Amino acid sequence: MNTEIVSDKSSHVAEVTTPRPSLPLGGSAKGENPSCPPSVPRRGKTEGQGGGSSSLKSTIAVSLTNYLDAGAIVAGASGLTLWQNYLGLSEVHLGWLNFISANCLGAAIGAIIGGFLADKYGRKFIYTYNLLVYMAGVLLVMCSVNFPMLLAGFLVTGISVGIGVPASWTYISESSEIHNRGRNICISQMSWGFGPMIILLLGMFFAPGGYLFSWVEAIGHAIGGAGLNGAALNVFSSRVVFCSLFIVAFIAWNLQRRLDESGEWKASRQASEAKGEDTGLLHAFSVLFSNKTAIKTVCFLATIYLTWNLVASVMGFFQPHIYETAGGLSNEYANMLSCVGWVIVVAITFVLSFFIDKFSHKMFYILGLLAALATWVVIITGVNGMATLWAFSILWGINGGISVQIFYALWGSELFPAKFRAGAQGLMFFIVRGLSAVWGLVFTYIYGENGEGFTIAAYCMIALLLISLVVGIIGCPNTRGKSLEQITRERYGEDY
Repeated sequence: MNTEIVSDKSSHVAEVTTPRPSLPLGGSAKGENPSCPPSVPRRGKTEGQGGGSSSLKSTIAVSLTNYLDAGAIVAGASGLTLWQNYLGLSEVHLGWLNFISANCLGAAIGAIIGGFLADKYGRKFIYTYNLLVYMAGVLLVMCSVNFPMLLAGFLVTGISVGIGVPASWTYISESSEIHNRGRNICISQMSWGFGPMIILLLGMFFAPGGYLFSWVEAIGHAIGGAGLNGAALNVFSSRVVFCSLFIVAFIAWNLQRRLDESGEWKASRQASEAKGEDTGLLHAFSVLFSNKTAIKTVCFLATIYLTWNLVASVMGFFQPHIYETAGGLSNEYANMLSCVGWVIVVAITFVLSFFIDKFSHKMFYILGLLAALATWVVIITGVNGMATLWAFSILWGINGGISVQIFYALWGSELFPAKFRAGAQGLMFFIVRGLSAVWGLVFTYIYGENGEGFTIAAYCMIALLLISLVVGIIGCPNTRGKSLEQITRERYGEDY
């Protein structure tokens, strides 16, 4: 059996009448007709309507969702100590905040809800309402005066983040031109890099003792009175950082609610209605789980993304801690090094955006994971100076710039038909973020209180990355240069 998920017999985009090649990882599609009924629109004509400039504008608007996702994760992590001191939180409280945050369970719950809502009611439905939920969650965090309020704010924000992710990747692919799909996904990923980079900078500037802490003091005294001091004043630096996310979310909401509905989704919905098909959520679930090709694709994508994300989720939350305990750096220097890493991520992704639609996806996929493996090989040899930590940061930045997440977002939006495209992504995101939440708890025990289990943790990271590399090489699909309609027809037949 051919081990690639999609077998490409031609390097150019096929016409509608091109015969469909055999389907690996799922067998031949059933019920295929040589042409669609006259009443059913052809989906391929809707892809990338409006030209490259139009798709770029919509990509930038939608990519703000990724900025808000990553920003919420880093803002929550960077302010934990401040909230701990202010509210007198225990390690158990902090564990719960991480567990239900945008990095873990909250996003997992939101993703599975948002994915199927986007398939049922359209992508525009998500962009019209979801960021209102995000702003409500951020506002709760900003105004928190006790642990239940803070916990509720983290949960609501996390759920909103999860709701938006499947719709954003799906919309970007469906609104992109055939030869710009990878570029637009890279732009979206750049936004994911800008989030932590900017939030880390704001956190450094507004932190107690930071360059702009005087602004925080002025805001705190204006709201809480001139007598406000200590932990109650210091926590305002975290409130200000979350306020910046609220402002960006408001701007993003105003941009996104003006977007047109996805032409690909509208054509798919019209085709289903013309055939008299059930368009309910339960039916979408049943169709997804009854199709062998779809199930195998879910397994493939979930495996490569989960194994990589288990490493990335730990890095995002614990990287500054690793710098401080294993490398002996100060908190300020650790945050600066983390910030430099995100600058590298953005720069590498920007360069990748010019080439991802022109050269082999498999080649870039392998390069990214080799950089990730090299990161942990360098650190496992021993932290014997700043040179090692800089090599660690640079190599991980290169991996982030050519990350598995880029290919997961691209392939996840290509390898499923429009009728359950967002739902399938939501399901996989639910699995990945949910298991990442559990892994985050396990990792703390492996790593140890002061980094004494760092070597064992590093070997775990290497094993996970090797799994992602091998599975990705075996199943890497060849979708470059094909329309979404052609990919769907080759994999599922004309009925989808």
